[in-house]
Amino acid sequence: MKKTLLIFMLLIVNSITAQVTLRITAIPSNTPINATIYIAGSLNTWNPSNTEYTMQPDGFGAWQILIPEGTGVVEYKFTRGSWVSVEGNASGGYLPNRSFAFTGNPQTINLTIQSWEDIAGSGTTSTAASNVQILSNNFYMPQLNRYRKIWIYLPPDYFTTSKNYPVIYMQDGQNLFDNATSFSGEWQIDETLNTLHSQGNYGAIVVGIDNGGAERLNEYSPWVNSSYGGGQGNLYMQFVAETLKPYIDINFRTRPESQFNALIGSSMGAFISTYGSTAYSNYFSKVGIFSPAFWFSLTNMNNYITSTTNNLTNLRMYFVAGQTESSSMVTDVNLVKNIFLSKGVSNSNVITKFDSYGTHTESYWRGEFSAAYLWLFQTENLLESNQPQIEKPIVYQDNYGNIVAQGIADNLDLDVFSIQGLNIGTINVSNGSNHLPISISSGIYFLKSKSNPTAEVIKIFLR
Repeated sequence: MKKTLLIFMLLIVNSITAQVTLRITAIPSNTPINATIYIAGSLNTWNPSNTEYTMQPDGFGAWQILIPEGTGVVEYKFTRGSWVSVEGNASGGYLPNRSFAFTGNPQTINLTIQSWEDIAGSGTTSTAASNVQILSNNFYMPQLNRYRKIWIYLPPDYFTTSKNYPVIYMQDGQNLFDNATSFSGEWQIDETLNTLHSQGNYGAIVVGIDNGGAERLNEYSPWVNSSYGGGQGNLYMQFVAETLKPYIDINFRTRPESQFNALIGSSMGAFISTYGSTAYSNYFSKVGIFSPAFWFSLTNMNNYITSTTNNLTNLRMYFVAGQTESSSMVTDVNLVKNIFLSKGVSNSNVITKFDSYGTHTESYWRGEFSAAYLWLFQTENLLESNQPQIEKPIVYQDNYGNIVAQGIADNLDLDVFSIQGLNIGTINVSNGSNHLPISISSGIYFLKSKSNPTAEVIKIFLR
């Protein structure tokens, strides 16, 4: 009896002490003083600023956190409170996820943070192409009373033709163009589309909407998951359709019709894109659905699609996922796809692609984007004949900082406006190379004639 009791007590003690201790023994010398270091991972839905997962000083020059014993493998990274300030590799670039496995025994894992991706001198450089612009760092979302960073990619010939372009609205904007801001590697949307354009593709504008960090799950589902949140997806999609899209259509040369507008996202971004294509099918008739997290609220999603009175017959849908991403991925995708088919979506307008090599990662989605984009817009191959490439006067900045003009009839005094509408100066432009007398950082600007207020406003992209 005593022996049995002793064994039982030892098992209890072992279950209590069988925890994982993560210890950071060294951090970069340029880490800000008094910085708070967080762990973000599969333990806390990848929240980069979860106060319950803060690394604590141990009094001996290290930082640690105790993780209660669990099961399986945990993936994680260290941040200073956001995915912009995530840890990097030895040269300051992208660092793959860390991981450990629960073993049922106590573990102490000593770690070193090599760099921070956001701190100058770490080796991190922007990988965004020159035709990618930050449209706004604080674009107002009236439906949610929040501000959001918005990116925009313009095709290489945007400023040298009068073409009007299809538009793709993509979720998780920080992961699309720039490795320096990405969560776990970028999609290389700009490189991919630039390459396709060089091969003769008509081109498309891409609008990237940063996710809301801690609000991501709330904004990417109209329905609440009791464990993870949600419930604001209807407001988020109202912002995209009724605030952001009109702004883009007014300020850029777009094709505003639904058949020329797409929603694309991955995981929860695919979830909200699926909802958005249903709720706003008259705004977006194309949708790219990469590794969708339908598990988050599958019944609500299916019921919503089934009960909607919106016309879904013109939707064109591209589903892509790994066969083994989760036990229900393939089943869930096929279930949702079949409901769309029952609502009148043509079978020829739906692709489901399940890859044996597919993983729930940015690198997988990056490799699948080109095929999805080409297929989604395959039926709009009359773009070229409908929108002839009419050459127009060109005004641009060369690599030496000069303004080059071609096709200008007379010298022009042009007011220079920022994309926010701020008048930052005046330049006199004639054909050829013109010295720029005012200091202007890279970005999108508007040149407006001082003498002829009715003249066309010229947009330039200063690199």
